[in-house]
Amino acid sequence: MAASSLARSAVVIGAGLAGLLLAWAGDFHGLEGAPAYLLLASVLLAVGLVGSTRDISLADVRAHLSTVLLAVTVGVIAKAVLVAGVMFLAFHDPAVLVLGVAVAQIDPLAVAAMSRPDRTSPRARSILSIWASFDDPVTVLVTIYLSAVALDLRGDPSGTVPGLLGAGPLDLLLGFGANFAFAAIAWLLWRALQAAGLGDDSSAGPRTRAALRWTAVVLLIVLVLLAAWQFLMLGLAIAGLFFRPRLGPVVGRSTQAAYLVATFLLGMLLLQGVNVREGMVLGLAAVAAHLVVSLPISRGLPKTDRRYLAWGQQNGLTAVILALVLERTFPGTVGVVATAIIVINSIHALATMLLDRRRSPGQPDPVTTETDAGLPRMRETPSPKALEPDR
Repeated sequence: MAASSLARSAVVIGAGLAGLLLAWAGDFHGLEGAPAYLLLASVLLAVGLVGSTRDISLADVRAHLSTVLLAVTVGVIAKAVLVAGVMFLAFHDPAVLVLGVAVAQIDPLAVAAMSRPDRTSPRARSILSIWASFDDPVTVLVTIYLSAVALDLRGDPSGTVPGLLGAGPLDLLLGFGANFAFAAIAWLLWRALQAAGLGDDSSAGPRTRAALRWTAVVLLIVLVLLAAWQFLMLGLAIAGLFFRPRLGPVVGRSTQAAYLVATFLLGMLLLQGVNVREGMVLGLAAVAAHLVVSLPISRGLPKTDRRYLAWGQQNGLTAVILALVLERTFPGTVGVVATAIIVINSIHALATMLLDRRRSPGQPDPVTTETDAGLPRMRETPSPKALEPDR
């Protein structure tokens, strides 16, 4: 586990350095202003969003709705509000509000690390799985619409938010309407595929079912590209809850590829400079906010579980891509978020190492019953999200 994590981290860092070196050698400036820049960043974000929403089990949502609501409201939104508040008090610029949301999610690498049976109990792993499944899509959506609020507070009439015509209330309503229309079209397409014989219990022949599966995959690609083109991320997130053709390892590989490309682009933009002061404040605020919101979420868990959950803040793909998307509207975002990611991930690595040392070598895995807090007992194998590459 440690060796593979280090290898992945080395590859990601290498991609960022390669982008920085290319930008320096080619004297690239103003990349975020290129016509294709936002489209590429949007495609990367859409790919990551599809990977996140596919991890959400609708059965688990219905069975453990209270835990889901706690994870979304406290684990994501409350944490984002805390970080954004600290940043606004420190720098008095409405633009920094979006930075708090951009780093509010938990990276799957942290999920995989904390989901090891020798570290946390089954109940803690259940909570973590639900929390991590919802934080990426919720973070993306809150960032988009909070950007409109930040522009309005800045009084910037020329600023635009991806996917919205502007920052006014009517623009927000039109954006919501377009997203729900997109989701409705996706639902109709999925129902048509199911009616044609895509389901496992279908009586259609093997060739027909194979053709339908390929059709579903092609339609999903079209939906991702269309959502990226028009920045309909809310609609794509809703569609990802039901439009789920079998993709096998393609999702994980696509996510890893998106992470490397996003890190490469982030390295290119770092040629414009980094903001160490704001980045350090953002990173420390994110870690502190996670410590605070973990208290109600981990209530009733063993002390060891509470410690691992409290120090579980780590960032990856979603934070990187959100920084790329926001750079065009809020210049300097990449330089701040890149510094914050380094601070956050360094603290996470150090805290995890110290917690591992604190545990006695022969300490058994904490045991909880299946009825603890109404949560199911987790499998001993990691969840699909934990198996996916670092985001």
